[in-house]
Amino acid sequence: MSSPTVPAVVGVIGGGRMGAGIAQSFAAAGSSVTVVESGAQAAAAAVERVATGLRRAAERGRLAEPAEQVLARVTAVESVDGLAPGTELVVEAVPENAALKAGMLAAAEAAVDDATVLATNTSSLSVTELASALKVPGRFLGMHFFNPVPASELIEIVVAPETSPEVVRAALGWTHALGKKDVVVKDSPGFASSRLGLALGLEAIRMVEEGVAEPEAIDDAMSLGYKHPMGPLRLTDLVGLDVRLAIAEYLHATLGERFAPPQLLRDKVARGELGRKSGQGFYTWQ
Repeated sequence: MSSPTVPAVVGVIGGGRMGAGIAQSFAAAGSSVTVVESGAQAAAAAVERVATGLRRAAERGRLAEPAEQVLARVTAVESVDGLAPGTELVVEAVPENAALKAGMLAAAEAAVDDATVLATNTSSLSVTELASALKVPGRFLGMHFFNPVPASELIEIVVAPETSPEVVRAALGWTHALGKKDVVVKDSPGFASSRLGLALGLEAIRMVEEGVAEPEAIDDAMSLGYKHPMGPLRLTDLVGLDVRLAIAEYLHATLGERFAPPQLLRDKVARGELGRKSGQGFYTWQ
C-alpha cells in the first residue's frame, strides 16, 4: 500500500497565526500553497509569518530542505478569485464568525473545480450550518488544526451529515501525510477538543475569579499533577482570550449554562488583555 501524499496544490483562506501555520505545514510537506488575505499589506504579512515559522523550524532541525526552498512554494493573493481552479484542497482559516466563514467558503467554491475539497478550520462552529452555504455540501468537512500548527500532532476531522466518505478518506490521508494523527468526530457544538478543553479553561478562570489560587498554581496543578503539557490558563493566553470568549458564547447558546463565560474573561477581553498576542492575559508576555 502506497504512503499517503499531501495535495499538490492547497489554498488557505486567512493568513493569521493559524492560517500561516497551516500553509507552512503543507508547504514543508511538498504542497504548493496559495494564501488568501485581504489587501497587499496583509498578504505580505502572511507570507512573512510563514517565512518566520520556516526559519524557526530550520533552526530546530525540523525541515527536510532549506527554508527558502520551502517558502518558494508559498504565494499570496488578495482574493479567493486568485485560487487556481485545480486546487485540490482549500482550508478556510478566518476568524470565528459564521457569516464571514460561510461567505469565504461560498466564494472559494465558485473559484475552484468541482473536485476540490473544501474544509473549515473552525474550532467550534457548526460544520453542518457552514455547509448550507455551499452548492455541493458533500465536498466539505472540518479540519480542525491546533496551535501551533507545525508542532501540533493532531487534526480533528469533523464530519457533517452530507460529507461524502471519499472526502473523509482524502482528509485522513492528508492528515497522515503531514505526519499528524487524526480524531474523527460527528459535527456537534465544540466537537470533542474545544468542548472538553473549554470546560477546563472556563473552570480555571472561575477559580482565579473566586480567589482559589493564582494562575501559576492552577496551571502547575494540571501540568504536574495530571501531566498536561500546558496548564489551562497559559493555554488560554496562547489561544487568545477573545477566541475563547467567542467559543464560550457559542457553546453557552447551544449547550447551556455550563459554558457561561466568567465575568473575569469578559472583563479581560474588554480591556484588551487577549493573551500572548496582546502581551497581557493571565500572564505577562514579552
